[in-house]
Amino acid sequence: MKRKVSFFLVVLGGLYSVGGLAAGDVAVEKIIQNCEYKNPGSDQRSVLTIELIDKDGNQRKNVYRRFWKNHMGEGGIADKMVLFTEFPPDAKGTGFMRWGYAASENKMADQWLYLPHLRKVRRVSVRDPGDSFLGSDLTYGDIEDRSIGDDTYDLLEGGSKNGVEFYQVEIKPKEDGALYSKKISWYKKDAGWESCVRVKTDYYDRQGNILKKQKLTWQKVADAWVWDRVLVNNIQTGHKSIFTIEDVRVNVGVSSRIFTERALKKGM
Repeated sequence: MKRKVSFFLVVLGGLYSVGGLAAGDVAVEKIIQNCEYKNPGSDQRSVLTIELIDKDGNQRKNVYRRFWKNHMGEGGIADKMVLFTEFPPDAKGTGFMRWGYAASENKMADQWLYLPHLRKVRRVSVRDPGDSFLGSDLTYGDIEDRSIGDDTYDLLEGGSKNGVEFYQVEIKPKEDGALYSKKISWYKKDAGWESCVRVKTDYYDRQGNILKKQKLTWQKVADAWVWDRVLVNNIQTGHKSIFTIEDVRVNVGVSSRIFTERALKKGM
């Protein structure tokens, strides 16, 4: 899972400066470079819980054992992830595998699903980046690797309170037909740039109407930054998704053999 404080270790190239900033103001490229893209480590092992709540308050919870490996674009692959279902009990043993590609490859992720009652692995195609990821209010487009050059950035506001600095940045896609007309993100910095993270994003649909709001908290494990809790509230449907990541281990040498169809069938 990512975005856009990335779950990938991104090497930043040409960044964008913004005209009209007063002398002494923080340039937007410094905010994006330090706050939007964070080091997720070379691999991760964790427990991922996704809670889905509909507009009537009905709740569904799924718990996964999660394995993730950073490929940093080698061979065109950004990252690989496997989820083994632990809850609910009737879905235990179900496996999901995803290979995400670097933005330069311009292709959607490859995905596989293992259903234990069928004892069969099947390929799951992603036709639309706007499709829901695991039934949540994040889309496949939200978790795909995205180059910094795909967007433009405008620093809307910056300030500080009680030693904590906040920045508000408007992000607009360059391509036609993008999922969102714009996003507005808030970043918090309390102890130098290394501590700066994204804490909130508002997403606007193609017509410019508010679509969903995302709030994030983070945990630092060794030298890596990992989601702690993420709430995504779809304003237009009333649906909510809550992501929680616990029992996190990073840089533990997760084997590449885990990310195969054979391992998906074998399970934990």
